[in-house]
Amino acid sequence: MAKIMKWVLGVGAALLAAIIIISCVYLHREWNRTTFFENTSIDGFDVSGKSPEEVLPVLRDEFTKARIHLTESGREEAQWSLDEVGYTIDEDALMSGIRDALDKQKSSIAVLLDSLMNGNSFELDVPFRFDAQKLAGTVNTSALSDERVLNVNAEIVYDQEAKNYSIQPEVRGTELNDSDIQQLVQSSVDQVIGGTAPEPDIQIAIPESLYIPPSILSTDPGLNLKVNTFNSYDKAVITYVFGDEKVVLDWNTICDWVVFEGDQGYLSEEKLREYVMNLGQNYNTIYYDRTFHTTGGSDIVFSEHENNYGYLVDEEGEYAQLLSDIQSNTQTEREPVYAYKGVGRNGRDDMGSYVEVSIGAQHVWFYKDYQLLLESDVVTGCIAKNTPTQTGIFPIAYKESPATLIPSNETNGTPVQFWMPFYDGQGLHDASWRSAFGGQIYQTSGSHGCVNMPYYAAEFIFNNADTGTPVVLY
Repeated sequence: MAKIMKWVLGVGAALLAAIIIISCVYLHREWNRTTFFENTSIDGFDVSGKSPEEVLPVLRDEFTKARIHLTESGREEAQWSLDEVGYTIDEDALMSGIRDALDKQKSSIAVLLDSLMNGNSFELDVPFRFDAQKLAGTVNTSALSDERVLNVNAEIVYDQEAKNYSIQPEVRGTELNDSDIQQLVQSSVDQVIGGTAPEPDIQIAIPESLYIPPSILSTDPGLNLKVNTFNSYDKAVITYVFGDEKVVLDWNTICDWVVFEGDQGYLSEEKLREYVMNLGQNYNTIYYDRTFHTTGGSDIVFSEHENNYGYLVDEEGEYAQLLSDIQSNTQTEREPVYAYKGVGRNGRDDMGSYVEVSIGAQHVWFYKDYQLLLESDVVTGCIAKNTPTQTGIFPIAYKESPATLIPSNETNGTPVQFWMPFYDGQGLHDASWRSAFGGQIYQTSGSHGCVNMPYYAAEFIFNNADTGTPVVLY
């Protein structure tokens, strides 16, 4: 019995030794294997029996097969692979992670045995590299399938019939900056790639906020300031009357006078004054060199100092009136504000009615509305006594009937029936004390400077010539 027991113990020891030897050989082999154990997965993919070199392309292909779809208003505009937009797997980093997982299966005898019996499930963050230059070369507006709709800026429009300005609203297009699209794609991809599970196709919608807005919107303060300012002045029409000749000032000219400074719009004082000054230069007739065509057929030039008759625009008064008319959007027909006025005009022609006195001929002619109504001999200032009649062009200052004339060197007055002064005490009047007129009487027996006329001539002119009628003396 003892022998049998010894034999059993010997056989058992031999079997145990054999098992130990066999287990050690097996474990040594598994410890040094270069493939993953059975029932092993990484990020959900079966890698049983695969080496890290075999696992790498599996993960790479799965994590890079997603495609990017860029849409606009529900329509697909472009489609790219991850690689086309610059995203590729960092294979060195991924391989390092795979090998770490393989090593973890054999980190200890206990882990090795557990891995052999139960397998393993590993989760690896799949790392990506990004190439911004490749993204920029792929993602841009030229890659989109639809042409871009251009913006239309808000603008001021004018209704000629209504004489009113308004703002035509902007039209928002679909223009995009390449950099904005690139940033949209990059940020969208960055949010989903990597991690421990591959992403399905990536859907990216272009938001409205990405569109380039028009550079001028209907809410633009400057645009609204212009519209409001223009509408304050654009209906003004000032029609200047110069007899039959008229000059119309309207928005076609006034629009160039509007200036803007900061948040204010106003009329340029300089432009208004310049216009008034030009109005005077074109239509003033007093204090200008004037050529007069005599009844006898010759032309006489009166200098600006001799020409004391005509029209003179009151520039300060006209400026104030014009400014008021425009600011109130007035439509009016009027004469300019005058400092001096004649008795009628048609443009620059203001001599339709006048009294013409030729000192040399001792004769007077009276024209009214371009018609000769009267002529007569006269007696003018005495040459011998050095009281000549003043030459030049002067308006009849006023009319008086009857009147008493008192020369400056006398105390007794001379009564006349018709008195029409024109210059410094000189005037037209009747001279009932004279029995003759004309000839050379004025040389030795002339007047104190007045133009003496027969009673009928003085009466006719007095009754038919208006105050202000020019008297032309030469």
